[in-house]
Amino acid sequence: MGALYVRHCDELLVFFVRRTGDTEVALDLWGETFAQALAGRGRFRGGTEEEAGAWLYGIARRQLARYYRRGSAERRAMRRLGIERPTINPDTEAEIMRRAGLDEVRQAIAAGVAMLPDDAREAIRLRIVDELSYPDLAVRLAITEQAARQRVSRGMRTLGCVLDTQTLTEALQT
Repeated sequence: MGALYVRHCDELLVFFVRRTGDTEVALDLWGETFAQALAGRGRFRGGTEEEAGAWLYGIARRQLARYYRRGSAERRAMRRLGIERPTINPDTEAEIMRRAGLDEVRQAIAAGVAMLPDDAREAIRLRIVDELSYPDLAVRLAITEQAARQRVSRGMRTLGCVLDTQTLTEALQT
């Protein structure tokens, strides 16, 4: 377990920072992922380093999905109750953000969003940024809920392709 941690501790933290944009949330998810891996190490049946890494990232993806499902409700409840998360040392946060390349990721996302059709951009903004439910999103856009889901899904899929293409292009240039 120690070798797995050493091999993946930095890149797993970067994985979470890039997906959440929040170093404190990323640190929470990172810690919970390793805690789950440690607790479940007896269930791991692989043998190679690649299999162990894939297993760890499977846990990480489940933690991230759980955060997305529960996170917005938890954040709203914390705001309502006036509870603030403890902050991390600003130097540590800056170093984590630098390693994650978060500024570049944000620029790539902004460029990708700007490339989307207006209707997809608006649907994504309302769903992701404003955290509207799909029924509320449908009302706001004067479309059916199914159409709202499709619009967000297609926009996110297109955005993902744009970001994957930019990442590949940048990797080939270095």
